[in-house]
Amino acid sequence: MNSNNFRMPARRLAAAATVTALAAAPAVLGAGAAHATGDHGRASAVVLRAGLDVSLLNKTVDVPLAVSLNEVQAPQSADRTALSARLDGVAGGRPFTVLGADVASAKATVTARRAEGSVRLVDARMHVPGLPLLSLIEVGTVTAKATCEAGKAPVADADVLGAVTVLGKRVTLTAGGPTEVKVPGVGEVRLDLAQRRTTTRTAAATALELKVSVNPLKLNVADVEGTVTLAKATCESPAVPPTRHPVPSHDPAADVKPQGSQADLAETGGSSATPYIAGGALALLLLGGGAVTVARRRKG
Repeated sequence: MNSNNFRMPARRLAAAATVTALAAAPAVLGAGAAHATGDHGRASAVVLRAGLDVSLLNKTVDVPLAVSLNEVQAPQSADRTALSARLDGVAGGRPFTVLGADVASAKATVTARRAEGSVRLVDARMHVPGLPLLSLIEVGTVTAKATCEAGKAPVADADVLGAVTVLGKRVTLTAGGPTEVKVPGVGEVRLDLAQRRTTTRTAAATALELKVSVNPLKLNVADVEGTVTLAKATCESPAVPPTRHPVPSHDPAADVKPQGSQADLAETGGSSATPYIAGGALALLLLGGGAVTVARRRKG
C-alpha cells in the first residue's frame, strides 16, 4: 500500500512536468508575433479651384466666388468627370457657368505602395461675371500628374498643350516666368505655367495658376479679383513596409545544429517542440527511478 501511495504522486508529478513542458513550447515559439501597420499615402486632384471676390454695382454687393470642379482626394480612390461648374445668383439670379470643357477628369488612386493624382482637361473655357461673351481663358489640353511610390523619388509633371487665349488675346506661355496679359478696358491676368514641387515623400503639379483682375471699361458693374488654379495634382508616398527579422530563440538547444538532413528529421518526427518533449520524458524517468529506489528501501 505504501508503495502504491508513493507511486501515484510521483506519476502525477511527472505527468504535470511533461504537460508543462509541452504547453511551454507553443508559447515560446509564438512569442514576438506582431501586425505591421503603415501609412498608405495620400493623393488629390482638382480640375478647377477658384477663389474670387466679385463686387457688383459699384461694390455695393460683394459676392465671394469659391468654386471647385472635380475635386477628389484619397486614401479611398476616386475619380470625377463633370464637364462644367456653375453658380447661381451671380448673373442677375440666373445660373452662371464658370468653366466648361469637352473633357474634365480628375483621379486620385492610393494602394499599399503607390499614391497618384492626375488631371486632364481638354478644350476648356472659363468665364467670370461681367464678361458673359468673352472668356477669361481658353486652353487646348491641360494635364497634371503627381506620382509617389514607396522607396522611390516622387515625380511631378504638368503640361499645357495647344493654343491659349486670355481675354481674347492669343498668348505664348513660357516656363521661365509668369506671363502677363493686359487688355485695356477689360482687365489683366497673370499666368504661371507648369509649377512642379517635390520633396522626399511628396509631389505637387499645377498646370496653370492665374491671378485675375477684371473690371470691364471701369464701369464697376462687376469687379473681379482673385486666383484661379487649373489642373492640380498632389501625392504623398506610402510608408515603406518594414523588413521582418526572425525572432531569436531563448532555448540554448536551438544553437546546436542537428545531425543529419531535414529528411531524416521528418522521418523520425523531429520538430521544434522536440526539446520540450525530451525534457518531460527525462523528468518522468528520474521521478520513476526515485520512486522505485524508495520502495525497495522500505521493503528491505
